Amino acid sequence: MLQSIEGVYKHGKIELYELPCDVSESRVIVTFLEPKKTPAQKQIMQFCMFSGKKQSTEEDFQIAEFHGDTKDGFDWS
Repeated sequence: MLQSIEGVYKHGKIELYELPCDVSESRVIVTFLEPKKTPAQKQIMQFCMFSGKKQSTEEDFQIAEFHGDTKDGFDWS
Protein backbone atom coordinates (compact mmCIF):
# COMPACT_ATOMS: atom_id res chain seq x y z
CA MET A 1 0.00 0.00 0.00
CA LEU A 2 1.37 3.43 -0.92
CA GLN A 3 1.20 6.30 1.56
CA SER A 4 1.86 10.00 1.05
CA ILE A 5 2.96 12.08 4.00
CA GLU A 6 3.75 15.76 3.88
CA GLY A 7 7.05 17.00 5.22
CA VAL A 8 9.75 19.57 4.67
CA TYR A 9 13.36 19.39 3.48
CA LYS A 10 15.77 21.53 5.53
CA HIS A 11 19.54 21.53 5.63
CA GLY A 12 19.90 18.11 3.97
CA LYS A 13 17.27 16.36 6.12
CA ILE A 14 13.62 15.49 5.56
CA GLU A 15 11.24 16.16 8.45
CA LEU A 16 7.88 14.39 8.23
CA TYR A 17 4.82 16.11 9.65
CA GLU A 18 3.47 12.73 10.82
CA LEU A 19 4.69 9.13 11.07
CA PRO A 20 3.56 6.57 8.47
CA CYS A 21 1.10 3.90 9.62
CA ASP A 22 2.36 0.30 9.94
CA VAL A 23 5.78 1.04 8.40
CA SER A 24 8.99 0.33 10.26
CA GLU A 25 11.27 0.25 7.20
CA SER A 26 10.60 0.87 3.53
CA ARG A 27 12.06 2.22 0.32
CA VAL A 28 10.89 5.72 -0.50
CA ILE A 29 10.61 8.09 -3.42
CA VAL A 30 10.99 11.76 -2.58
CA THR A 31 9.34 14.34 -4.84
CA PHE A 32 10.24 17.99 -4.36
CA LEU A 33 7.30 20.32 -4.89
CA GLU A 34 7.73 23.93 -5.96
CA PRO A 35 9.47 25.73 -3.13
CA LYS A 36 7.61 28.47 -1.34
CA LYS A 37 9.04 31.84 -2.20
CA THR A 38 10.09 33.66 0.91
CA PRO A 39 9.61 37.40 0.75
CA ALA A 40 12.74 39.46 1.10
CA GLN A 41 13.15 40.61 4.67
CA LYS A 42 13.17 44.30 5.32
CA GLN A 43 16.60 45.53 6.18
CA ILE A 44 16.36 48.10 8.91
CA MET A 45 19.32 49.75 10.55
CA GLN A 46 19.19 49.37 14.31
CA PHE A 47 21.04 51.05 17.11
CA CYS A 48 24.42 49.33 17.82
CA MET A 49 24.09 46.82 14.98
CA PHE A 50 27.61 47.40 13.63
CA SER A 51 30.60 46.09 15.49
CA GLY A 52 33.77 48.05 15.93
CA LYS A 53 35.29 50.65 18.17
CA LYS A 54 32.95 53.46 17.15
CA GLN A 55 29.28 52.63 17.68
CA SER A 56 26.38 54.59 16.23
CA THR A 57 24.93 57.17 18.56
CA GLU A 58 21.44 58.59 18.86
CA GLU A 59 22.77 61.77 17.24
CA ASP A 60 23.91 59.73 14.20
CA PHE A 61 20.37 58.45 13.75
CA GLN A 62 18.89 61.96 14.09
CA ILE A 63 21.27 63.24 11.39
CA ALA A 64 20.32 60.37 9.07
CA GLU A 65 16.56 60.78 9.63
CA PHE A 66 14.63 61.58 6.44
CA HIS A 67 12.60 64.77 6.60
CA GLY A 68 11.34 64.85 3.02
CA ASP A 69 12.77 66.25 -0.16
CA THR A 70 11.40 69.66 -1.11
CA LYS A 71 12.62 69.24 -4.69
CA ASP A 72 10.61 66.09 -5.46
CA GLY A 73 7.23 67.84 -5.52
CA PHE A 74 5.62 65.66 -2.82
CA ASP A 75 4.00 66.98 0.34
CA TRP A 76 5.94 65.19 3.13
CA SER A 77 4.04 66.80 6.00
